[in-house]
Amino acid sequence: MVSSDIQLLKTFKECLDITTKISQSKKNGWMVKPSYRVQFSNAQLYRWLLKIGLSPAKTYNIGPLSVPDKYFPDFLRGHLDGDGSIWTYKDRWNSFKNPKYVYIRLWTRFLSASEIHIKWIRESIIRLLNIKGHTWEGKPQRSYQTTSLWQLKFAKKDSLKLLTWLYYNSKVPCLMRKRKIAEKFISI
Repeated sequence: MVSSDIQLLKTFKECLDITTKISQSKKNGWMVKPSYRVQFSNAQLYRWLLKIGLSPAKTYNIGPLSVPDKYFPDFLRGHLDGDGSIWTYKDRWNSFKNPKYVYIRLWTRFLSASEIHIKWIRESIIRLLNIKGHTWEGKPQRSYQTTSLWQLKFAKKDSLKLLTWLYYNSKVPCLMRKRKIAEKFISI
């Protein structure tokens, strides 16, 4: 596993109960921030990941995964920590009409290079939480980009329901910096 967030790698190691060290990855020309990796071998885990639908070089071809409903919030929280974001800002767009028209906006977003995967996530959330979100394709903007990036985005009302579901108690493994943003809006 590779990440620029060391806390995410520590949580990953803790969840899998492995003692492998965290090493700095070699620069590949694309990295802006330093990145780190945890590398280990476990054939049984590898075979199970293949069985549920994960595969090597999955970025562009990942599809639906065999995740039981009771574990889906945990899976989705991991997806949010790795390929998602929670962000908030003060919207003062209409404050010229009335100084009280200041709103706190909250958005939750999931990203994937696979349209099939992002649509499966959306369908699963609709089925389990009855919130829809919006999906769209982010087309390549620069000459070195070769593929679209699919997004699934939830506005404030649906984000509140979703984040409450993902952070269902204070002990769930997660990326703390994202949970701190969520905690401003939900009570855990």
